[in-house]
Amino acid sequence: MEEKNIIEIRNKRAEYEYFLMDTYTAGMVLMGTEIKSIREGKVNLSDAFCTFREGELYVNEMHIAEYRFGSYLNHHSKRERKLLLNKRELLKLANKSKEKGYTIIPVMLFVNPSGLAKLTISLAKGKKFFDKRESIKEKDSRREMERVHRMKY
Repeated sequence: MEEKNIIEIRNKRAEYEYFLMDTYTAGMVLMGTEIKSIREGKVNLSDAFCTFREGELYVNEMHIAEYRFGSYLNHHSKRERKLLLNKRELLKLANKSKEKGYTIIPVMLFVNPSGLAKLTISLAKGKKFFDKRESIKEKDSRREMERVHRMKY
């Protein structure tokens, strides 16, 4: 049995810049060359954000590199992509995102065992500067603990 490559692309800035509240897993409407680039791992989520338009959720500024073997059918790297969620989840996200300080950001992009690209999105609230400093301190202390633990064994 062949082992498939596991694709997991994380938005590292998300946890640093935002408090992540609720998370959802959404499908995406993609072109053929986009899924091929995703399987090669050529995606950048750091500047991406989600917006509502006509009751549907779209992800903007997510960079999927153009497929190297694509011809004139190749996609634009930062085009707007529709997310697929059920109506109840869309309504809940729409109502929460209208509140002050809340936004919807992509946290992780992965390919499930069926071969479909899924995007984990999160309802997030922006951190203040002192919250970011606290996140850095926690990360440094966790790294120090792991280093000490490795030295013992």
